[in-house]
Parts: sequence; C-alpha cells; structure tokens
Amino acid sequence: MSGKSFPMLIGGRSVATESTLDVVNPSTGKVIGQVPDLTEPQTVDCLTAAEAGFLEWSSTSPADRRRIILKYADILESNNERLITLLMEETGKPRDNAEYDFGMLTTCLRFFVEEAERLDQPVLHDPDGRFLHYVQRQPLGVVVGFLAWNFPLLNVGYKIGPALAAGCSIILKPATLTPLASLEVAHLAKEAGIPDGVINVITCGNHEVPKKLLESGIPELVTMIGSTRGGLQVMNSSLSTVKHFSVELGGNAPVIVYSDADVEAAANKVVDLKFANTGQVCVSPNRCFVHEEVYDAFIQAAAKRAEQVVMGPLISDKERQRVLELVRTAVAGGAEIVCGGNAVDGDGYFMEPTILKDVSRCMKTSCEEIFGPVLPILKFSDADDEIALANDTEFGLAAYVFTADLSTGLRAARDIKSGSVCVNEPHYSVQLPHGGLKQSGIGKDCSRYSIEEYMTLKRISILIEK
Repeated sequence: MSGKSFPMLIGGRSVATESTLDVVNPSTGKVIGQVPDLTEPQTVDCLTAAEAGFLEWSSTSPADRRRIILKYADILESNNERLITLLMEETGKPRDNAEYDFGMLTTCLRFFVEEAERLDQPVLHDPDGRFLHYVQRQPLGVVVGFLAWNFPLLNVGYKIGPALAAGCSIILKPATLTPLASLEVAHLAKEAGIPDGVINVITCGNHEVPKKLLESGIPELVTMIGSTRGGLQVMNSSLSTVKHFSVELGGNAPVIVYSDADVEAAANKVVDLKFANTGQVCVSPNRCFVHEEVYDAFIQAAAKRAEQVVMGPLISDKERQRVLELVRTAVAGGAEIVCGGNAVDGDGYFMEPTILKDVSRCMKTSCEEIFGPVLPILKFSDADDEIALANDTEFGLAAYVFTADLSTGLRAARDIKSGSVCVNEPHYSVQLPHGGLKQSGIGKDCSRYSIEEYMTLKRISILIEK
C-alpha cells in the first residue's frame, strides 16, 4: 500500500472507513492513493445530510447562491495546479487533456448560474379572465449521481453545475478508478460557503451498498454517466418510489463520409476525435462509413494523421486487453490493420492508435462501443442506404457527417436517429444539449435543458374575480 488517503465528504465532514480501495496511476501501474469503501450505515448518513442540505440550500436566495457558486469556481481555479496534477495521476491524461477536463468544471459552475437567471416563469392566459395563472420553477430536491471515469471533473461539473444553480443538494459517486480529484473538489466547497450536506461525495467498491441510496424515497432525481447496462441497473434499483431520471449511457457513433467531402479534412477531424482521451469518449467515432470513391484516399489520410497522435494510457489493463481482443477478433473475421493494433511495451496501459479497414457490419467493432483507440472503417456505395447503416444500432448518442452538399447534410442530420449530429466538424459546448436517443439514455447534460431537469414545474392559479 502506498500513497495518500482521501476521505469521503458526507454532511460537511471528512469520513474514512476501515476498509479502503486502491487507486492506480494507469501510466505507471502503481498505487497512488486509497479511498474509503462506503458502508451501509453511511448511506443513511448521506441521505440524512443531503436532505438537510437541500432544506438550507433551496431556501437560500438565488442571489446568495450565485455569489457562493461563483466564489466556489474561483477557489477551484486558485487550486487548479494541485487538482490538475491529481487528475493527471489518476487518469494518465496528458496535461492539455487534464486542463480541459478541469476547465469544464468551472465553466459549468459559471454557466449554470447564469442559466438559472434565464429560466422563464410565464403567466398563462385565462379564457374567462377570472384567474391569474403562472408557472413557478422550484428546486427538485436531493439528487444522486453516478459518474464515469473518463472525464472525472467534467462529469462532476455536468452534475453539480445544474444542481447547485437550481438549489438542489447532491450525493455523487465518482468511479472507483478515478475518484481523487472529485473528492478534493468536494472538500473545497466548505471554503466557498456551500452549506454542509449540499455536496456529498462517496466512494465504494461494492455495487450493492450504493443501491440503498437508490431504494430510498428521499432522492428526487437519479442521474448517471456510464454504460447502458449500468444505467438500466441504476434505474431498476430506483423504482421503489417515483423518481426523475437523467442518464447518459452507451454510444456507437457513426460517421458518414460522402464522396464529395473534403477527404483530408474529414480524416483529420475523425482521427483527432477518435484518439482523443485514448478513444475513451462517449461520443467517439465508432463506425466510419466511407464512400467507395474516396475510401482509399480517406484511409491514407487517416493513417498519416494517426502517425502524429500522442495518447495517454487506457484506464486499466483490463480495458486494454478488452480493446486488443476486439482488434484480434476483427482481424480474424477479415479486417486488416492499417496501423497500430498492439499494446505498447513498458509501464502503464498504453496501446498504439489503431485503424482497421475492410471491417464488416457484423463484427463486434461495429456492434459494440469500443471505448478505446480503434477506428474501424467500412465501405459503402451508392447502392447502399447509408442512413440505414448509421441507424443500424441500438444506440443513438452522437453522429458525424462529412459532405460538401448542404441538402445531403441536412437530410442526414434529419434522418439519423441520434441525440446530436455534427456536419463537417465535431463540436461540443456547455451551451449545447447533450444526451442520447434509443438505448443511449434519457434527459440532457449541458444547456438550459439540463437545469430544467433539476427543477419542478408548478402551475399556480389565483382567483382574481369572483
């Protein structure tokens, strides 16, 4: 055992446990710290603390909440070097990636403070003129959130940003692989003046223990970023009472490159997004359909771009072995490796950026979310229905289209069943709604549509004429 111990935050208190979980730096394979392993009695403490925190925070004036949240963002930025370093150690991210991850946390805090002030509370028409009707938005209540490991602090921002701005309290469970920076961020909340119990962050290695949070009637909203299988388990465990859900789940993002596309630009943008964060991105291109007329040129350009890629490690050796097996299975089925395909020797869980050609639709690389540095390229022709190919998946989180023809781009954007479609350039921002269709989830992160999920919509009618 080595490294520092990082306590949980429950009700404003630092909480440790006798049993701990190791956190490993995926760049070295070495233990860098320990976190507590939550016990069942502590889940009760979490719920009690969050309930009390909600009562205080929801009754705090919007102006005071704004002041405190903005102060919190400033405090986080004054600790940015320590938090970014910790993030790099627990994820293996290169510095620029870690800086982006951290920066999204403070961006979300500031954005949702502003968005809360823009929410409308309209007066509604009464046909007889006897009543004054209006809509009032109020904080929903206690929120429970489960986070993925690929962008730890971005994911924290996606959840505490709208929760705090709306007036909710929250219990967060970061992934056990990457909890350290999230815990440190939570402990800085007290310095900003955020009341005890408003932000609670727990760690746990036993999936059964946090289920107690979901089975309780106290949480009003359950939110998650993770796999579809995990999302279904979370929702199923929550059905003891009526709750709201906002879950961003698995993806299998298609890319369509038409024959009239700027091939080099398309290849560069697809490769850059595919190998960002070592392919461990929910909106990463997963199936790249390229028209036969530009198929060879696209592969050549993509391979050239891949030579320039510098990646961090995969999050664990288990994940690296899973991705390598997907490559081996594809090659056994007739796919050809254009570049990469191997683990990198030495410490850590590194793998070469990999491009596969002659991939078929039935291969696992086409049917499953890869979540690793592998770009499968499939050929299509004018005889194929490329939109049907893109929609041939149970997922619908993100999609990408490259074409010089506006009508083609608009038709593809309209007909692809996905929560977002980017034409000619991938683009994501906190101002834009992010979420999926089909088995990729319900609800939205980012944008005004996210904060609305953390608030009730109440109709009030007042008799004004008897």
